[in-house]
Amino acid sequence: MPRLPLALALAASSVALGAPASPLHAPTADELAGAPWLGADERVRSLADSFAPPPGFHRVDVAGGSFGAWLRRLPLRAPGSPVRAFDGSVVHAGDDARVAAVAELDVGTRDLQQCADSIIRLDAEWRFAANHRAQIAYPIGHGSRLAWTRWAAGERPRISDHDRVTWRRGARADDSHAALRAFLDVVFGWAGTATLEDGTKRVPRAQLRAGDFFVLGGHPGHAVLVLDVVEDDAGHRRALLGQGYMPAQDFHVLAHGGDPWFSLDGDTVDTPFWRPFPWTALHRLP
Repeated sequence: MPRLPLALALAASSVALGAPASPLHAPTADELAGAPWLGADERVRSLADSFAPPPGFHRVDVAGGSFGAWLRRLPLRAPGSPVRAFDGSVVHAGDDARVAAVAELDVGTRDLQQCADSIIRLDAEWRFAANHRAQIAYPIGHGSRLAWTRWAAGERPRISDHDRVTWRRGARADDSHAALRAFLDVVFGWAGTATLEDGTKRVPRAQLRAGDFFVLGGHPGHAVLVLDVVEDDAGHRRALLGQGYMPAQDFHVLAHGGDPWFSLDGDTVDTPFWRPFPWTALHRLP
C-alpha cells in the first residue's frame, strides 16, 4: 500500500504535543481502497498527518504494505470529536485530556467491538485491503480459530461449549466487505482479551513495532494497540497508543495530560484507563 506523505510543517506548540493539525479532506481513491468501510462523503485526516513526532524524534521506518504502514493512514475524525458508545451515547467528551483523537471507524450497533475486538477489527481490515485474506483468522479459545476463508466460501461455524468449531454449508459464497463485517461480529462474540493473549505470540521488548499490542487477559482484561513508534538519536522511544473499551465504543488514540506520545523507556507502559502494562504483555498477531 502506498504511504501517505507526513506533515511538513506544524506550529511549534503543535509539534511539542503532537497535536492534530492536518486539514480534513474527502477520502482519496487510495484511502477508500485501504479503508473500505469509509463513505466517500466522509471528512477525515490521517494518523500520520495529524501527529508529528516530538522534537528530536523521528518516525521509525516501517515496511511498505505492513500493518504499521497501514495504521499510519488510519482515518481520524475532526479534532474535538467525542468518543461514542455503540448506542450513540457519549463516553468521553471531545475535550477529554486522555483522548487525542477518534478514529473514523464504525463500531456497530451492539456491544461487541470492545478492546481486543478493536485490535482484531483493524488487523482484519488491513489484511482485507492488502489482499492477505487467507490470513484472516482469530483465536476464540482452547486452540480454536475462526477463519474468514471458510465464512467467505459460505460455510458457517458451530461452536461448542468448549470452543470446538465445526463448519457446515449455510450461505452463498460472499467475499465482500459487508460479509467480512458480519464474520467479525461473530468473532467478537467469542474473542476477548484472554483468547487474544493465549492465541498470539509474545514479543520481546526490543522488537516492538507498530501493530503490536499490550494485552492483559481477564474478565475483564484490557488491550491497547501500538499505532506508531518514534525514536531519538539516543535510542529513546515513544509510541502512539489506541484502544477500544467497554462498552463497545469508538476506537480512539490515547493521551496523557494532552500528550499522545507515551514513553517506552520504563519497566511498564502506563495508560490512562488501565493499570500499567508490563513488557511481558507485549504481543503480536501472526
